[in-house]
Amino acid sequence: MRTSTIERNTAETKIKLTLNIDGSGKSNIDTGVGFFDHMLTLFARHGNFDLVVKCKGDLNVDAHHSIEDIGIVLGQCFKTALGDKKGIIRYGDTTLAMDESLILTAVDISGRGGCHYALEIPTEKVGDFDTELVQEFFIAFANNAGLTLHLRQLCGSNSHHIIEGTFKSVARSLKKAVAIDKAFANEVPSTKGLL
Repeated sequence: MRTSTIERNTAETKIKLTLNIDGSGKSNIDTGVGFFDHMLTLFARHGNFDLVVKCKGDLNVDAHHSIEDIGIVLGQCFKTALGDKKGIIRYGDTTLAMDESLILTAVDISGRGGCHYALEIPTEKVGDFDTELVQEFFIAFANNAGLTLHLRQLCGSNSHHIIEGTFKSVARSLKKAVAIDKAFANEVPSTKGLL
């Protein structure tokens, strides 16, 4: 199984994260940020990843450090769990409807990190959650996972639906990209022979 557990302790956050890429969508999430817990639960379910996240962060300041640092650790766990990346499909994309919102995501597990973000979330908050942290999370995740991530909002006006649709869509794109291509199970999907 492709699994990873990483602990990261700083002056701002203490995080322990366990990921099983070949899971069944089970999750146990406790970040101290309710809306974000819900997004990570959706992410695990729609990607069929087993995910355990425990974070104690400086929420008395704000949620920024917790959200960004979880993105860092989740990215590192994906990179570690994928190992040499032999046999993976490498690419995945999804267009996902969430009521009035339509989200397009595309992933290339290239070994090069980068997040190309084109979401226009109309409100600054959903409940107590700062919506600008969606971009911070996905930048940290993509850079640390070593993958290229494109996020596009094709339409939508409800902040909750845009964010929820994005987390679901990214998970489904990743699920496709990390799947094993049985015809090439012992090959790295690159002409370089390395990702």
